[in-house]
Amino acid sequence: MKNVTFNDRTYRVDNDDFLLDFDKWEENFAEGLAEKLGMNGPLTKEHWQIIYFIRRTFRELGRCPLIYQTCKINGLHLKEFRNLFPTGYLRGACKLAGLTFKEGYLQNSWLEETDAELETAVPEKTYNVDVRGFLTDPYEWDEQFAIYKAYEMKVPERLTRRHWQVITFIRDYYKANKIVPTVIETCEKVGIDFDELEQLFPDGYNRGAVKIAGL
Repeated sequence: MKNVTFNDRTYRVDNDDFLLDFDKWEENFAEGLAEKLGMNGPLTKEHWQIIYFIRRTFRELGRCPLIYQTCKINGLHLKEFRNLFPTGYLRGACKLAGLTFKEGYLQNSWLEETDAELETAVPEKTYNVDVRGFLTDPYEWDEQFAIYKAYEMKVPERLTRRHWQVITFIRDYYKANKIVPTVIETCEKVGIDFDELEQLFPDGYNRGAVKIAGL
């Protein structure tokens, strides 16, 4: 935990510069952080539209909206969003709005009972996960974890070749760079748009694809 200061105003953030207290947010924080993130020029009305949409949705629903929802409701395509927030959704738009994609997790639960067939498939295999169901050690991951997690999260169909393309890219990128790729990077490299990604992972990019990928 640390402090950041913008225009003589100090804010408490975590080690990745995410604001710790949603209610301590103000426009000055977003403006200062945007400059720190290397965003060119002042925030425009298009930036503020997205930032305030994220904050308003969190206040109304108690969770960070999915990128699919944010883009659809605000009429943005992938290229337009990338131009506005080049560092991504989580590391750009949500960070400027004063919250992370993890906000609201404790108000939901995906830890449904699996059926007997799955429970007996690999009875000796266990995984260490945090309270939100994320794998604590990404190197414990295997394909069986992904299959179980997808079932647990009620992914509409069994993991297809297209699912695995996304999952494999995320993990390969992490191995090479020690950081999770942004949703924009994943979409561009895999050749997928937001609509298809939403169909594959209805819980979202970070809460769905990244979680299933064990990161």
